[in-house]
Formats: sequence, C-alpha cells, structure tokens
Amino acid sequence: MKRAMDFLVDFPLLRSDDHITKARQTLRDNVCREAFVHDGKRKLLGYIDITDVLRVTATKSNVTIDGFRKNITPVHPGDPVRDVLVVIRENRTDSVPVVDDQGLLLGGVPLSELFPVVITMQRLQGLVSDCMTQDVVTCTPSDTVQRIHTLIVDSGYTAFPVVKKKTVTGMISRRDLLKDGRWRTGAECTIAVESLMKAPVYTIGPDEPVAAAASLMVRHDISRLPVVEEGLVVGIIDRHDVLTRLS
Repeated sequence: MKRAMDFLVDFPLLRSDDHITKARQTLRDNVCREAFVHDGKRKLLGYIDITDVLRVTATKSNVTIDGFRKNITPVHPGDPVRDVLVVIRENRTDSVPVVDDQGLLLGGVPLSELFPVVITMQRLQGLVSDCMTQDVVTCTPSDTVQRIHTLIVDSGYTAFPVVKKKTVTGMISRRDLLKDGRWRTGAECTIAVESLMKAPVYTIGPDEPVAAAASLMVRHDISRLPVVEEGLVVGIIDRHDVLTRLS
C-alpha cells in the first residue's frame, strides 16, 4: 500500500513574520501553488497560496504573511494514500504538508504527483457532467491582465478559459500572472490576456467519462479542462472534481 512518505518532496517554507513580497518571490520561483508557514522551528502554522500574494501589488512592502496565513490539516509519513486524498479534498489545496509526531514539517505531498497514481489504483465513476463546475467565468483575448487579476482576487477562481467568437482559444491562470509580474502596475496595466494565455487548450465534452478527463490531465500535465459542448463552454473540470468520482 502506498503511503504519504512515498510521495514526500521538499516544499517551500516561510516564516509567519516573512514579508508578503518574499512569499510572492518564493511561489514565483517554485512550481508549487502553496507554501507552508512555520514558526521558525519548522512547527506548522498554516499555508499561503498564489491568490494571497496577488492581493499585494507593491514591489516593496512591510506587510507580513501572518495576516494571509490559512489553516491546513497535515498528514503523517505513514498515512495511506486514501487518507492523504481525503485531507487534500477537505483542504481544497493542491498539496498537503507532512509532519512528524511533534508537528514539525518534513515536506509536502503535491497532488500533481499523487494524481497519476491514484487514478490507476481506483476506478473512476460517472461522466464529466456529473462533477464539473458549471458556473464558469470566461474572458476574451483582448481583456486586460488587470481584469483577470481583479477576478482572481474577488472571485476566488484560479483560472479562466479564453474565448474568442464562442471558441475556446486558451487558458489563463493565476500562475501566469504571478510569473509575468506586470499586473502590479494596477489600473495602468493594459497588457492583453492573449500575451500571457496558454495555447492550444485541451477540452473535453460533458458526456465523456471522468476517466477520459483524468487521462488527458495526466498526459498533458494540466490541472483542469474546459468542458465544451457544440463549441460552447458549459463547464470546467479539475483534479479535485475528478477525485470526487473515485470508487
């Protein structure tokens, strides 16, 4: 039986008194969507994610991450994979911290590493339409990056299908904004979405099996897929949605 220790990797760590600008740089330099926060002695205090660091636009700031820190449930090295999945789903994060018996951080388990293994261990049930999110916010290639920044901060969504003449032409995510950095110019930012979006974009139909969506995510190393029916975006499905259909 696979356990948390089998997927344990080093994760970016931050102290609660670190500045938010350091957190922003840390997440920009790593592939992780979250960084774990500790007390200076590796005692887990919570986590901070990309959306949190996007809330502060200043290049230099004395604001610390403590005001953005959120609670997160950890796992232990010997926990079986099924329990790790439950915790990730409850946390609604893309990773989970691994701690020892004293609550000291050992590292983390990223969902991206766990996902390909889990979907082969357990059967996926149902269709994409059974678990997709139907309330989808889209944007156009000509929308400004500043609009996307506002949507991310205000709505809690982390990625948006880019639609031109009712056809999906790309995806733009909070990581795209974080890596580019020009969103920090605020209302003056007139950079178009098409300059940052990822293309081509992979899509799936609502009547396709969830297993087909999972296979596409693994094959192309992506975390979500727009759901398209008769050329129109009718939903979006991500790794967390897929996990709800495990038998």
